[in-house]
Amino acid sequence: MSSINLIDAFQDFKDAENIDRPTMMKVVEDVFKTLLRKKYGSDENFDVIVNAEKGDLEIIRRRMIVEDGQVEDPLAQIAYKDAVKIEPDFEVGEELYEEIDLLDFGRRAILAAKQTLASRISDLKKNVLAKKYGDRIGEIISAEVYQVWKKEILLLDEEGNELILPKSEQIPQDYFKKGENTRAVVKKVDMKNNNPVIILSRTSPDFLAKLLEIEVPEIFDGLIVIKKIVRDPGERAKVAVESYDDRIDPVGACVGMKGSRIHGIVRELKNENIDVINWTSNIQLLIQRSLTPAKITSMELDNENKHANVYLKPDQVSLAIGRRGVNIKLASELTGYELDVYRDNEGETEEFDIDLEEFSDEIETWIIDELKRVGCDTARSVLALTPEELERRTDLEKETIDDLRKILKEEFEKE
Repeated sequence: MSSINLIDAFQDFKDAENIDRPTMMKVVEDVFKTLLRKKYGSDENFDVIVNAEKGDLEIIRRRMIVEDGQVEDPLAQIAYKDAVKIEPDFEVGEELYEEIDLLDFGRRAILAAKQTLASRISDLKKNVLAKKYGDRIGEIISAEVYQVWKKEILLLDEEGNELILPKSEQIPQDYFKKGENTRAVVKKVDMKNNNPVIILSRTSPDFLAKLLEIEVPEIFDGLIVIKKIVRDPGERAKVAVESYDDRIDPVGACVGMKGSRIHGIVRELKNENIDVINWTSNIQLLIQRSLTPAKITSMELDNENKHANVYLKPDQVSLAIGRRGVNIKLASELTGYELDVYRDNEGETEEFDIDLEEFSDEIETWIIDELKRVGCDTARSVLALTPEELERRTDLEKETIDDLRKILKEEFEKE
C-alpha cells in the first residue's frame, strides 16, 4: 500500500496544535472522497481510513456479492464469479471489502489531492489563528519585535504567529529594537487576501484600561469600574473611575501609595500624564474634576447645547488649557461638553499661556525650579523678561537661557 508521501502533509497537521484530530480526519476524508467521486462518480461505497501517526491512509471499497448476471449497480455490487477471484471462500449475499491502491488514481490525481490537502490545512491554520485573536480583542499580549519598518513593526507571539503594530497605533515616543519584548492590546483582526492580519495598538484607551486592570486588583475584582478613558497618546490621559464599595477610594486605589501603582503604567506609556478622577453623574462636578489640575471658580452650563463656560483665576487658566490645548480637549471628550475657559476677574478669554510644568520632558526640573524661584510660572512670564534680566536674576548660564527661550517660543509658534 503506497503512502503517496503524505507524511509531510500530516506533519503540517501535527505542527498546527490547535487543529483537533476529528477536524483533521474530516479534512483528509473530504479530500480523498472528492478524488473518488471524480474517478467512480460516487463515494457512497468507500471508506477512507486515516492513520495520522504513520502518515498514510487506506481506502476500502464495499460491494455486495450477487449472482452472476444480476449486477445492477457496479459501484455497490459485484458478480460472484469476480468475487471468488479475489477470495475463493466468498458466497453470494456476503459483503466484499477490497482495498483500493492509491496508485490506481494516477500520479497527476494524487499530486492534485496532496496539494488540495496542503491548501485545506493552510486554510484551517488561518481560521484557527483568526478565531484565536478574534476572541482576544481588547486583551494585552506580549510579543517579540521581529522587524522594524517605517510605517509599522512586525512582532511574533510565542507560537511564531505574525502580528502588526502600525505607526498610527504606536505612542509617538515609542522606540523599538529587534529582539525586545513589547506589550500592546489586540485591536482587530483584518482579512487580507484570505490571510488574517492581527493589528495591535498601544494608543487605544483599551491598552490603558488593561494596564490598570493588571496593576489595580480592585479593578480586576470588579470593585472599581473604569467609566471612561480619553487619551492623547504619550502626552496626557484622563481616567474616570467609580467604586462599588463605599469603603474604597477609587482614585487612591488606582494611584497607589506614593503613586506606586500608576508609576509603572506611566513608564509603559512613555511618561504620559495620567489624571485619575472620581466619576459622577453631576455634570458640573464632572467638568470641575476633568479640568484637573486646574481649580475653577465658577461655571455656566448650557445642557441643551452641551456647552459650558468655565471661569478660573488667571494663574489657573494655563493649567486648564494645558500644553497645546491637550488638557481642555481631553476634558471635553471625557464630559461630552464643549468647554470655553475665561478669566474670572475679567470675563474675557485668557491669552493662551502654558504652565512651565508642561515642559518637564524638554526642560530639566532644576531649571524650572530656578525660574519659579524668581516668580516665573508660565512660558509667557519667562519670555516677558529679557535674556539679560534672566541671567542677572537666576543662576542660569547664557546658553541655557537661549535654549530655554527657543523651546518656549517654538511652542507658541506651533499654536
